[in-house]
This record gives sequence, C-alpha cells and structure tokens, in this order.
Amino acid sequence: MADTFKQTLTLGDALKLQGPRAFNIMLKPAGSLCNLDCAYCYYLDKAEIYGGREPRMSLEMLEKVVRDYIAANDVPEVQFVWHGGEPLVMGLDFYRRAMDFQRKYAGGKTVHNSLQTNGTLITREWARFFKENDFLLGVSLDGPQDIHDRFRRDKGGAPTFDKVLRGIEQLYAAGVPFNTMSTVNSCCEGRGLEVYHFLKSVGSHYMQFMPVVEHVKYPLVNGKENRKGRPWIVDPDTPGATLARWSVSDLAFGKFMCDIFDEWVRRDVGEYYVNLFDATLAGWCGVKPGLCVYGETCGENASLEHNGDLYPCDHFVYPKYLLGNIAEKSITEMMESEQMVQFGIAKRTGLPRKCRACEFLQLCHGECPKHRFNRTEAGETGLNALCEGYRKFFAHSAPYMKKMRELLAQDLAPALVMPWAQARR
Repeated sequence: MADTFKQTLTLGDALKLQGPRAFNIMLKPAGSLCNLDCAYCYYLDKAEIYGGREPRMSLEMLEKVVRDYIAANDVPEVQFVWHGGEPLVMGLDFYRRAMDFQRKYAGGKTVHNSLQTNGTLITREWARFFKENDFLLGVSLDGPQDIHDRFRRDKGGAPTFDKVLRGIEQLYAAGVPFNTMSTVNSCCEGRGLEVYHFLKSVGSHYMQFMPVVEHVKYPLVNGKENRKGRPWIVDPDTPGATLARWSVSDLAFGKFMCDIFDEWVRRDVGEYYVNLFDATLAGWCGVKPGLCVYGETCGENASLEHNGDLYPCDHFVYPKYLLGNIAEKSITEMMESEQMVQFGIAKRTGLPRKCRACEFLQLCHGECPKHRFNRTEAGETGLNALCEGYRKFFAHSAPYMKKMRELLAQDLAPALVMPWAQARR
C-alpha cells in the first residue's frame, strides 16, 4: 500500500509559505578557509567545490549580501550569523565595512550580529570591536585540554587549547557575551559531567553540544588508499565510506547528555542553558524549538558562500543542492523556490514509519537529516544514527520536563523544578 504520508503538505507548511518571510542565512565570507585543521570538520573539504582556491568575499559582494538579506526578511529584527571556516581570517576592516553597510541599509529594522569562531585569533582589538557593535560570540571549545586538543589542531598539527582560552580571556576583559559550541565525539564518551563542569569553569552559561557522526573516505594514490593524509568527509552512501574514528556512538551520546542533565536539573536551571535541554522543553510545551535540527521541517537556515552561492543548509553544501547565486537570483526567489520548499518538507516526509510512531517524535522530528543514514528493523531507510541515544535522553528527562511544563502552565519559573528533582533522587 502506498505511503501517502510522504506526499502530504500540512497546514503548517502552507502557513510558512504564506509568510511573512523570515529566515536565517549563515554567512561564510571566507568559505571553508580556516587557520585550523580540525579532524572532524565537515567544511574544509568544500574548498574542492571552488577549485581549491582561497575563498574571500569581495566588498562589492558584501554590500549586496547585506542589502538584499535585510530587504528579504519581512520582520522588524534581522539576525546576521557570521560563520566559516574561520570568519576572523577576513580581518577587522571587512567587518567594519559590514557594520557600515548594515547601518546604511537597515531601513528602520533592528540588526543583530553573532559570530562563530574557533577563538584562536581573538585579540584585544577584536574584542573591543565585538563589544562596540553588540556581537554575540560563539566559541568552539570541546572541553578539557586533552579532549579539545584530540581533534582540534592547527595546520601544523599543534594543539589549540591555550590559544582558545586566551581568546576567551580577551572577551571577558571586554565584556563580550559568548556561548560555547562543543562537539560530542568519541573522545568525550563517559565524560559528560567532566566536560560540563569544565565549561562552567571558563564562564560559559550557554552551551551547545553537537554530536559528531561522520563517514570518511581516503583519497586513492596509485589505486590504493592514502591513509597518511586527511580523509574526505563523504556521504555514507559513497562507495568505500567508513565510519570516522571520531564519531560518537548513539548510546554514549545519550549517556553524555543524561549525565549533564542530572546535574543541571538539580542545580543549574535558570542559570546555565544547554541547547538540547531548551529544545526538549519546547517540544514538551508544544512550542517551536530554537534549533532547526529538532524542528519538523528544514528550510529556514540557509548557507551563503563567499561568492554569493546559496545552499539550503550548512550541512548540504554540495553542487546538487545549489539554489543559485545572488548575483543572478534574488534571495527571496531562492528561499521561496520549489527546490527549497521540497528540501524543507523532505525532513518530515522522509521519516520512516518507526519514527512516525515514536512517543518522542514531537521532541526530535528525526533530528538532522545529515544523521539519517541507518535502517529500521523493517528495512526502511532514514533512521537517525543517534536514535537510541536520543530515546535514552528523552525517556530519562521526561519526568523533569513534564514538571517544568507544569510550572510554566502556572506562570512559575522552571527553576522551581530543582528542589523537586533533588527530593526525587
């Protein structure tokens, strides 16, 4: 019998298409260019798309991007998200010009800026600029030194931990707000609470944890794999692809997050924030999560390359997903194109029956499509590789999430869950 679910357009889809238009674009003015050589970085390989050349956005393109992006959003507040590679390699003058263009084209809208950095290039001058222009910084920091330096090395293979902490010290001194982005990889397994305590110790109150599950393939030299160089991160369906050594297992990821949650729910609610915890509570409350990976559909977080090429997602920067270039098409035209619509809806329609029958569907929605390469027991494709880990976390946290939902329904602070959680131990 045909599965009509896969051809269904929901009321939510229709409302989204009707507007008002509001979306985010991850801006990559330096493309994949970076001063580091992190083993698990899925973006360094993107240089091959552009012939291996050093990518840098021109000032002419920058002005067009700023003008068109502000105009394309039919909302009073517009968020610029600067990303990479490493966005700081563009230099301070580039961002000073970006601020000039934002002021020129704001048109009465409020413009916000955030920037994700590896932290190694932050100086006093950079920190002063971020403070003066109200930037929110995201700093990539995986945890204590041995965890961080395991996979986050520079181009010469040297560790980066000390440089990142010096960058954070500069942000502190200038009063620049920052959050931390930490991968959950094979080196982190069994060390969730240790990582959490460390991130608290460096002053992070907003923590993003990103599970890493990648497939790699080594380049061929004379018909044989060259395992001395950097492997390519590839689609899992690529012939010869193998699971990368840094990939976290599903249950280890679930335990990592459960260990942190047990500490957080008893001591830190309302003072420290963790992306998965916030998104899970939103799901229990029937509210749209703040993270696209847990949303029902995709399509609201595109990625713009240095030359104006627009892709539907940062994780799907491959030629077959290219929406077009802003020099030839308007941002609005590409964001509202049939290609983008179908890309977004495919997140929901591609769910296997096992996911659609899951008690935690409203919390996960299959998570990010980049992780959906496993098969169900029935042989259906599209099962998330981290499924069992998420199920472990959702089941473990459910009583506390429901209690916080109950508190919110009474206009009470979710932090009041803490004494309840402590008594429940």
